[in-house]
Amino acid sequence: MRRVIILGSTGSVGANALDVARSLPDRFRVVGLSANTSAAAIVRQAAEFRVEAIAVEDATAAGEAETLARAQGLKLRVFAGAGAALALMDAIDSDVLVQSTVGAAALRTTLAALERGGICALANKESLVMAGPLLLATAKRCGATLVPVDSEHSAIYQCLRSGRADEVERILLTTSGGAFRDRPIEELAHATPAEALRHPTWKMGPRITVDSATMMNKALEIAEAVVLFDVPPEKIRVVLHPQSVVHSMVEFRDGSVMAQMSRPDMRLPILFAMAYPDRPRYEAVRFSIADFGTLTFRDPDPRRYPALELGHRVARDRGVAGAVLNAADEAAVEAFLAGRIRFPEIAERVRRTLDRLAPAGTAREATLDEILAADRRARTEATDC
Repeated sequence: MRRVIILGSTGSVGANALDVARSLPDRFRVVGLSANTSAAAIVRQAAEFRVEAIAVEDATAAGEAETLARAQGLKLRVFAGAGAALALMDAIDSDVLVQSTVGAAALRTTLAALERGGICALANKESLVMAGPLLLATAKRCGATLVPVDSEHSAIYQCLRSGRADEVERILLTTSGGAFRDRPIEELAHATPAEALRHPTWKMGPRITVDSATMMNKALEIAEAVVLFDVPPEKIRVVLHPQSVVHSMVEFRDGSVMAQMSRPDMRLPILFAMAYPDRPRYEAVRFSIADFGTLTFRDPDPRRYPALELGHRVARDRGVAGAVLNAADEAAVEAFLAGRIRFPEIAERVRRTLDRLAPAGTAREATLDEILAADRRARTEATDC
């Protein structure tokens, strides 16, 4: 029985992690949850799983959660305000922490999770893009196990169990292509936020859904893979795979290619991380031979997806470049969703911000303070440029 804390439990990944725990009550006991503002939702979850404590970062929402918990007679500790998730992690013992909060704000809690040891099931790619070397060094020093939850990196993690890192020829990151993969390029300037949020395969949060359409998510994943798997950027290739059945592949130097395949369901990579290194029986998601009906692969068009080049650039430069890329993208996506910029301007704003704050070829390993400072500057720069 593993004790599990889920940060960001009211979001898409968090809800899927709870469903995994719900299906396997003999393997997982959920003991803590965190959310930003969703008071009613987190109290419902806390009541169902009988958790010991919750954390709500928004102070007003935390007060609402306390009131709701008392009204239901729940014996529940509520940590409130900025730093509530850190307080929750200090107060409650756990074997697994699922980090499913989004954005750069999750970096501190990810570091804290690794400092406590155990398994960190990491769904927050921004942390690795911003401060990958720091996170891996912390995990090694504290005896923690970092297991990625992104379907692509989970797939690579699993494929690499078939060979050594020095035997890897290429890593093939698959992508569905997002909402506009078949839309004429000349029409992208008129794409609306509502259209960008209609992902053809996955149900995800707003930012990552837009990032799938720009393929900025793959730019982040390129940088993430370089750090996680210790391979040079030139060994990583992005492959368009509309069916989303092959979640990624690893080609070894003998010509063998290992692919991890399943129906597109986030519960599988979440389960792999939460149960690592075991594979418990799980009936909720099953593969059918019919899923092999048509599997197609092709190279993405760089004119449609200019963000891909930025991913290779950031992976080469490291330093604060990842923090700048991530922060600039967050700000640009927010501007697009608010109707202030057009869809093609997202990647262009990110590129301009990188040029100003992280010129190519100038990066070095960065400290946590430098990374956080670059994050703040990039948000301002991308908003104003």
